[in-house]
Amino acid sequence: MSRRPLSALRDFLLSEAGGGVVLIVAAALALVAANLPATAEAYEALLHAVTGPVLSPKLGPMTVHLWINDGLMALFFLLVGAEIKRELVDGRLADPRRRRLPFVAAAAGMAVPAAIFLAIAGSTPGLGRGWAIPAATDIAFAVGILTLLGRRVPIALKVFLTAVAIVDDMGAVAIIAVAYTDALDWGALVGAAGMLAVMAAMNRRGERRLWPYMAGFALLWFLVLLSGVHATVAGVLAAMTVPVTRSPAAPDDAHSPLHRLEHALHPAVAYAIVPLFAFANAGLSFAGIGVGTFADPLVLGIAAGLFVGKPVGLLGAVLLAERSGFAPRPGGASWRLLLGVGFLAGIGFTMSLFIGGLAFADPALAAAVKLGVLLGSVLSAIAGVAVLRSVPYTPR
Repeated sequence: MSRRPLSALRDFLLSEAGGGVVLIVAAALALVAANLPATAEAYEALLHAVTGPVLSPKLGPMTVHLWINDGLMALFFLLVGAEIKRELVDGRLADPRRRRLPFVAAAAGMAVPAAIFLAIAGSTPGLGRGWAIPAATDIAFAVGILTLLGRRVPIALKVFLTAVAIVDDMGAVAIIAVAYTDALDWGALVGAAGMLAVMAAMNRRGERRLWPYMAGFALLWFLVLLSGVHATVAGVLAAMTVPVTRSPAAPDDAHSPLHRLEHALHPAVAYAIVPLFAFANAGLSFAGIGVGTFADPLVLGIAAGLFVGKPVGLLGAVLLAERSGFAPRPGGASWRLLLGVGFLAGIGFTMSLFIGGLAFADPALAAAVKLGVLLGSVLSAIAGVAVLRSVPYTPR
């Protein structure tokens, strides 16, 4: 007989470690495939292979790349939406007092990288559109590394980074919906709003089976795709309509539809969908990349935003919150530990690549985005691990 985990948080943190490892392997395979002469052409041909009909005139025929980025990633955002709702209703962010520090830290951790990016690349015509790329944190990578470090990092800091990353996801979804939406199909948008209202009505009428919400999600995804808003936003909106049973003492309550949805989605998202996204989007060809490439404003702006902006924004927010009495530091956290966590928050990977794909369609700019994200994320991971391992280990 299978047993449910005793703690949803513990299960989440442990599974993020495994998912993070698979994500790293997928990204490495993409880099290998894009650079080996024997596989580079086949890799590109696979991603751009036409595999389906024209679902949206704006997108044209569906390709493998589009199915992954606009289709499967909607399931990733459905899980993100479920995690956000659970945290706000029944989790660490349910208490307004406990929301203070993660919200402030996440806001600063998005604003400072964006400001650094604009300071470096904003004056170059056409590059300002990428301001949100370094604002995102990859929760799988960041929390996965924290988990692999084990007891060197207090559980309070793991919880803090998870909460910050979830609030960060909320900001990223808002940015995608507002900043990267061009022409709108108002008919489809009204239809999407109607579908969302139907799903909300099911919740109010007490529908607790998951399949009606999943059917509604599929229709909502298609209508949002047609509307011109990025289709993955449908995942977050749909998750907000799924009922949740408040169960502080039993976070894995089998009777809570939202918890059931999370447990059903998490393995597929962590071990298949996000790695597929990494494989499809991290394949950067190193041909033509020289020392001068790293001084490119787009590359430098993204890398500096992640590597410098994230820790500066996060630590600055925590410092101001503590000095002003607005919120205390997470329990057991020294400033050196917080610096290490701040660096790990600079691992932007999945969400940064996703926003970069929305910001720039030009292949040359897309390649610069990948290089900047990889550079900033790798430097952040190395610095974060080095700082956290330098803290004297005290058994807890």
